[in-house]
Amino acid sequence: MMIRGRSLLSALLLVALTGCGYHATIPQSRHLGAHQQIWVPFFANESISPTAQTVLRRAFYDEFHARRGLNPANSEMNADLLMKARLVSYTTKAMSYSALDQIREYSLVLDVELEISKKGEAAPLWKGQLQGSKQFPANTNLAFQRNAEDQALDAAARIIAQKFISALEESY
Repeated sequence: MMIRGRSLLSALLLVALTGCGYHATIPQSRHLGAHQQIWVPFFANESISPTAQTVLRRAFYDEFHARRGLNPANSEMNADLLMKARLVSYTTKAMSYSALDQIREYSLVLDVELEISKKGEAAPLWKGQLQGSKQFPANTNLAFQRNAEDQALDAAARIIAQKFISALEESY
């Protein structure tokens, strides 16, 4: 009797799960697809970093292509999707210290204002501010220190690009 009850319950559960009608809820107008071209301008840069805007722009193009198959437009005129971006801040601060009171680890934080719209439409598809951060080790060798900071900048930029794509597709 008990085995029969379990079998019946398992069968009902299987039927319920397979017939749930699950499907993606992203409207077609917000779906990012390989048939579209995107224009990512150089970011307005209000930070102290002269290279952060270039790293961010590259990260956005890379993530759009890798995650959604979007291709970069060769100009703003030829783009299907247009971005506006502003690098609000680039900060590094000490996160941990050694027993000798020397910095052991830093944190790099980027704050970016972003907006994306379809060509010819006044209302943006998404607009907001995102933040990305990454920790990196301190080093007494300035070349190694700078290299670690550059890697953290690249990682933080990719985090922001990934958050942006997710936020755009989730806002419906």
